[in-house]
Amino acid sequence: MFYQRSILNALQRMTKFPIVGVFGPRQSGKTTLVRNFFTKHTYLNLEDPTLRAFAAENPVTFLQQYANPHGLILDEFQYVPQILSYIQIASDQKNQSGYFILTGSQNFLMNQAVTQSLAGRIGILTLLPFSISELQSNQLLNLNSNQAILNGCYPRVYEQTIAPADFYPSYIQSYLERDVRLLINVENLLTFQKFMQLCAARTGQQLNISDLATNCNISQKTVQSWLSILTASYIIFLLPPYFANFNKRITKTPKLYFYDTGLACALLNLKTSESIMLNTMRGALFKSYIIADLIKQFYNHGERPSLYFWRDLNGRIEVDGLVDLNGKLTPIEIKSGESEITNYFKSLTDWQQMVGQTEQTGYVIYGGEHTQKRQPGVLTSWLNCGEIIEKIRNS
Repeated sequence: MFYQRSILNALQRMTKFPIVGVFGPRQSGKTTLVRNFFTKHTYLNLEDPTLRAFAAENPVTFLQQYANPHGLILDEFQYVPQILSYIQIASDQKNQSGYFILTGSQNFLMNQAVTQSLAGRIGILTLLPFSISELQSNQLLNLNSNQAILNGCYPRVYEQTIAPADFYPSYIQSYLERDVRLLINVENLLTFQKFMQLCAARTGQQLNISDLATNCNISQKTVQSWLSILTASYIIFLLPPYFANFNKRITKTPKLYFYDTGLACALLNLKTSESIMLNTMRGALFKSYIIADLIKQFYNHGERPSLYFWRDLNGRIEVDGLVDLNGKLTPIEIKSGESEITNYFKSLTDWQQMVGQTEQTGYVIYGGEHTQKRQPGVLTSWLNCGEIIEKIRNS
């Protein structure tokens, strides 16, 4: 079944390039998206060992044999990265927009290959699991925030009505056996899984490499390597702090978040919405659900996320999200509570006073149902936050 995806307009724009890349985690819907959009293209899955061997051994013949007037879809192309040099030559010869469509799920390998071979020829999109607005438009969103957190956003959970307690442990095991083994030589996958669990327990917190190394009994260098793997395979992302000086955004300590809370819940052994409601991690998981959705809103528009957090040196003023668009900063605070509490705006008002911002354009996204304009900004239900980046973009 094909569910409507918000990235379709951006995908249409990218077809002006001779090569289009759609990257993202496994089972985020990349194959379904491109096969339904590029219906006349020939589809080739390079996870197939026979096709993979053919493409690796005879790339010129491979591309010629499967050529058609419309184009080719090469699914999971990172298995044969050397083919990109031949795609570059073929695309230059054909000079046909949207002819080669590439999908892949390992960002580290793909970035290396694409940078070396296809710079200037490829339009790149990132497709993550469903966003809140996509779940709503396809009538899939559970209105109970705890259950929504538990369900996560992977399409197969909804397409096949698979219980999260069944889907996510299988996803984790498959990820460890297929992707982690391919990317690095991990002698003990149980240790890597423990590392993932430690990361899940620290979602929404500032990254502490020393703490992770100590609790997992590995070196800090190994922590940095394994964080790179989790980032490259779209399991986690690091939200940078905001600094006007761009170099400081790169060097200062980021916060760790999971792209999908269903995955984080599985790693934390949370199997029911009731267990989430009673768990001390509920606030962090709710915040991760919303922050990840803000990231998706950028990617679905075909943009790199321009989202940060703010924390002053003393930790007295902290804002969960700071959107940098159109030359202005918009603060976003996230609260998991379901009641409408005026004190939710304290961080926003403190930040606005500190930076001298007179426009009260901030947002508080909370776990309740109502959306109201308040004096410091807009109190927004999590159910209505799926288009906030677009509202900021157009304001």
